[in-house]
Amino acid sequence: MTFWIAATLLASAIAALLLWTLARRDTVTRTAAEADIGVYRDQLAEIARDAERGTIGAAEAERSRTEIARRILEADRAMVAAAGKGGGAGPVLVPSVMVVGALAAAVLVYERVGAPGYPDMPIAGQIALAEEIRAKRPSQAEAQAAAKLPLPPPPAPDFATLMERLRKAVQERPGDLTGQELLARNETALGNFGAAAAAQIQVIGLKANDANADDYARLADLHILATGGYVSPEAELAAGEALARDPKNGPARFYLGLMWAQTGRPDHAFRLWRALLEEGPEEAPWIAPIREQIEFLAAASGVDYTPPAPMSALSGPSAEDVSAASEMSAADRAEMIKGMVVQLSERLYSQGGSPEEWARLISSLGVLGDKDKAKEAWGKAQAAFAGQDAAIEALRQAAAEAGVEG
Repeated sequence: MTFWIAATLLASAIAALLLWTLARRDTVTRTAAEADIGVYRDQLAEIARDAERGTIGAAEAERSRTEIARRILEADRAMVAAAGKGGGAGPVLVPSVMVVGALAAAVLVYERVGAPGYPDMPIAGQIALAEEIRAKRPSQAEAQAAAKLPLPPPPAPDFATLMERLRKAVQERPGDLTGQELLARNETALGNFGAAAAAQIQVIGLKANDANADDYARLADLHILATGGYVSPEAELAAGEALARDPKNGPARFYLGLMWAQTGRPDHAFRLWRALLEEGPEEAPWIAPIREQIEFLAAASGVDYTPPAPMSALSGPSAEDVSAASEMSAADRAEMIKGMVVQLSERLYSQGGSPEEWARLISSLGVLGDKDKAKEAWGKAQAAFAGQDAAIEALRQAAAEAGVEG
């Protein structure tokens, strides 16, 4: 009975993970479209070099440029059309089929090292069994071969042709980092997760010491998608490498928690997921699946735990709130703004939050003229998001508006 409860937990967690991945489809599609255009531009540059060397004539070069320009327009239209076809039965069917595949992988593990029909054993025995399950679980190749994933929809003809050329070019020049990155992104967009993972391994190998936490977290993501939600030893290793470079990496921590849940250690999964849940922010993609399972994990770990109530993704005063307050009396305005800003700052200082929340706090303090506190918030935000360029840029803009950048 315990096995089937664990299997249900695993299936629910995987379904949530896959729905999260499907929700990011439009972003992946846009990235793939940009990558395709980059490939075409590279082809244009190659034609120019061939023309300069005299390997092709001027007329042939012009015809090739015209054809590539036409394909750029067609690829753009095809990707826009594909993005507009999202929804329908796909988002429901794909997770359902993948969950079945993941459960099959769980059954495979249990048949190897489990004991169906036997009663529960003491804690020490359960821990020993969990260690054995983790040590003997199927490899990435075994799980990937056993996974029953739905066939991805066929790409547009022009895009399929482009992909064949890209694959051939990368095969001929395996040391081309840009080519491997393009291949990983485009194979992901097509749903070829195994091929995408193979390309991402090459990306990490070519980057060597420059490979960062996001590179390894992306590899873990692709390994897990290629098996329908199962965290293989290879996926665990990739997530571990991500954490070695960034101990706060959210996807890697989520995947390791999922691995512990799959291998009979809900206590480890609970500790990892509890920290992620309480740190937030609420809009992080791993929060929803964690909320669905955290109480079950807590109970399985023998912990009496009540999850924190969901917080508004951007609680706190907006710029419009502060502007509207200018129409109030001085006393009412000061009271309202003080309450809103204090509430937001206390939460961010104690629990952390998203870059948007920190930017809102900095901007609000700037509008209030409290530049000392705005500068303090700017400094704490920089420390919280060190190394995250996109977040720092958004925070820097807020600090500049508040007059405290520097």
